[in-house]
Amino acid sequence: MVRLAPTVHGPGDYGFIPMLIAAARKSGVSAYASDGANRWPAVHRLDAAVLFRLALEKAPAGSVLHGAAENVTMKAIAETIARGLGLPAVPLTPGEAATHFTSPFMATAYGFDGPVSSARTREPPGWSPTHPALLDDLAHGDYLTAPAS
Repeated sequence: MVRLAPTVHGPGDYGFIPMLIAAARKSGVSAYASDGANRWPAVHRLDAAVLFRLALEKAPAGSVLHGAAENVTMKAIAETIARGLGLPAVPLTPGEAATHFTSPFMATAYGFDGPVSSARTREPPGWSPTHPALLDDLAHGDYLTAPAS
């Protein structure tokens, strides 16, 4: 079984990160909940694809593999989005977050601290992520070049 990080990033991403970007564009601020120290697991889509291949080819039957290359703080994500869009990065209270992130569910999700370790996944079957990290992908990829939908 392969468990992927909540953010599988790369070209064509329509998940959580584009939602953060859309909220920042709409509100004029790139926000994070509370102090922003909560960690958000992420993996590049091409590294995830390699993990699925390795799981089929090399992982023992019944293995549970964690497809998380890194844990990034929400504050770092918000600050990277802010720099890319020329907006301020701001902390929000839980009540403000529910409005900013469009729903109480999304505010809770973005405020959740969910670090994941893939240390055992990096042993046999030998997974080693090599593609851009989330913040690098945000700063240099196509996330901020076109409006998020």
